[in-house]
Amino acid sequence: MKKKINKYLLVTATLTLAATLLISVAIFHNMYQDQVINDMKIYANLLKGLVNSGEEMRRDYKDYNSDLRITVISQEGEVIYDDEVEDQALENHGNRPEIEQARTYGSGYSIRHSDTVNEDMYYYAVQLENGQILRVSQPANSIWNVFYTTLQGIILIAVVIFLVCFALSRYVTSSLVRPIENLAKHIDQIEMADTYEELVPFITTIRQQHKDILKNAKMRQEFTANVSHELKTPLTSISGYAELIETGLAGEDESRRFAREISRNAKRLLTLINDIIKLSELDSDQVEITYTSVDLYEISKSCVDMLELNAKNHGIRISCSGSRAVIQANKQMMEELVYNLCDNAIRYNRLGGKVEVTVCPRQGVTYLTVKDTGIGIPKDSLERVFERFYRVDKSRSKQTGGTGLGLAIVKHIVAQHHAQIKLDSVEGQGTEVTVMFENEIQHA
Repeated sequence: MKKKINKYLLVTATLTLAATLLISVAIFHNMYQDQVINDMKIYANLLKGLVNSGEEMRRDYKDYNSDLRITVISQEGEVIYDDEVEDQALENHGNRPEIEQARTYGSGYSIRHSDTVNEDMYYYAVQLENGQILRVSQPANSIWNVFYTTLQGIILIAVVIFLVCFALSRYVTSSLVRPIENLAKHIDQIEMADTYEELVPFITTIRQQHKDILKNAKMRQEFTANVSHELKTPLTSISGYAELIETGLAGEDESRRFAREISRNAKRLLTLINDIIKLSELDSDQVEITYTSVDLYEISKSCVDMLELNAKNHGIRISCSGSRAVIQANKQMMEELVYNLCDNAIRYNRLGGKVEVTVCPRQGVTYLTVKDTGIGIPKDSLERVFERFYRVDKSRSKQTGGTGLGLAIVKHIVAQHHAQIKLDSVEGQGTEVTVMFENEIQHA
């Protein structure tokens, strides 16, 4: 990362330096060109004054500028005088741009190649009082002579600027990367990492992610320990009863009782394994979930009908009320959701108690409510009942065959459907769980 940032900064500095140099040369060229034209205008007007005053044209006028060439052209374009070339050797100059401009406007200039001296020239021409044209010229390559003279200084300045940019790029790169390197070194103690303001949101996100990772790692560790413990208990019971039966130490009546216990623990073990598998599927991002239009009321009614016998065996009355509410959801997950809420309401109820399931669409939201008259939940346990393997009454849960994973599965399903869940409970009076879905598509 350091090398890449440093390289980009150096490339940017080099391109900027080159562009600045080229623009400076172009500006200098234009300024020099304007200066040459202005100087030639002054020379031409000075010479024009001398000629108009009657003084003889002499080569000494070149003392003003050693590169200056003086030419006088007649009205017909014939060269009357040229201080560098014999007059007879020159062709007619009447069609030269600067000559034509001088005839029309009184003065004119051009920059072009001269076939006479075989080089690029600056030309400036003025019209005399007698109609003749006085022209002065100067080699155009003189600007490059000036540039070549200063080239060594320009190169030196460019090298100094490049070295300064190189040092600054290394400093900036180091300053930019240092907080990230410190962050990597103190990932377990992020507050020790020195940083600057722009990285605060990034570090805040990293800190939160780091906390989440540690939290998830701790949860996985606790989950593994709980799974091991939960599996060990029924397996130990099954193994112990089976051993007593195998050795023949148990009588006929005891063998039957042991067999019933083996069967009960085996069912509990299967239930626990099934719940663990469901949680693993919900945790996995690889499983594709299909959403369809499902009637939440029909699912709730079917679940109540299925659990009616189980509720009756526990001395509980269970009922379902409400109206049709079609939502976008996964049907199997909705069945699991309603089943777990109802199953919990039955397990933690009282003899002669009741469970009421209600499906109510209202103002764009579908409400699923499961209310019981059971033992309730203490206030200090309300925030933890959705944790895996957390039980309010451990002895009661084991007696009724609960795994402690039902509400954890409910929480996952609710989150998967972007719904909300609300839990109200009064210890000794009962519990009410409400799930709110905001994606219903029709009601009847």
